[in-house]
Amino acid sequence: MTEKEKMLSGQMYNPNDKELNTERHIARTIFQKINSMDGDQKKEQNKLFAKLLGQSVKGLWIEPPFYCDYGYNIKVGKNVFMNFNCCILDVMEVKIGNNIMIGPNVQIYTATHPIDAKTRSSWLEFAKPVNIGNDVWIGGGAIICPGVTIGNGAVIGAGTVVTKNVPDNVVFAGNPAKFIKNIDNLDKNEEIN
Repeated sequence: MTEKEKMLSGQMYNPNDKELNTERHIARTIFQKINSMDGDQKKEQNKLFAKLLGQSVKGLWIEPPFYCDYGYNIKVGKNVFMNFNCCILDVMEVKIGNNIMIGPNVQIYTATHPIDAKTRSSWLEFAKPVNIGNDVWIGGGAIICPGVTIGNGAVIGAGTVVTKNVPDNVVFAGNPAKFIKNIDNLDKNEEIN
């Protein structure tokens, strides 16, 4: 098995593999070009995002700067907005549903490391996929950890660290994230702070 095949299957792999280094370099070259463009170059930015993600997405709006590991492991639905300074470590698949709002400085991680210090010092790592359902709002500065699924219609408060799965139609906030309330109980104009 190649290191890339190990990485994509969630096994321990060597991130310093030549193929993986080359692919990360290609992604960086693309997003650095995007990040250096003026706001009036949105059409060209969108073409580069399509190249980076390996797909053209209807209604995708990403405010630079944007950062990722590979790009090709990010699967994006329709009508997705990512605000400034989003960072996605897409060592495994990051699935982002339809009608998503992602605040500034949000970080989504699939990459993780062994807890055992001896194993960790080998520089091997592994990953767990992240799945974000439809109609989700992730507040600014939130961190989504490896292996997390966020249910449809969920709201993640600003600054939240999500370490476990989040059900549908709920508000989660805090560090670590905890249940705040069901969406059905909210006033339609209520803000989440």
